[in-house]
Amino acid sequence: MTEKEMIQRDIEEFSRLQRYMALSEKDSESYKAMKERYYDLKEILTSCGVNLTDIDRIKE
Repeated sequence: MTEKEMIQRDIEEFSRLQRYMALSEKDSESYKAMKERYYDLKEILTSCGVNLTDIDRIKE
């Protein structure tokens, strides 16, 4: 898998995760678990040089 494919996969997961988070209650255990992955993906994408300004809908 190329770096470009890995970044694309992570962007798609980031987007999908944000949709799930938006549908969940913020005080639920599932939201808290998703939030951990959200921060992981955010850090990975930022370190790869991806500008999250337009794709980060949660902004936490």
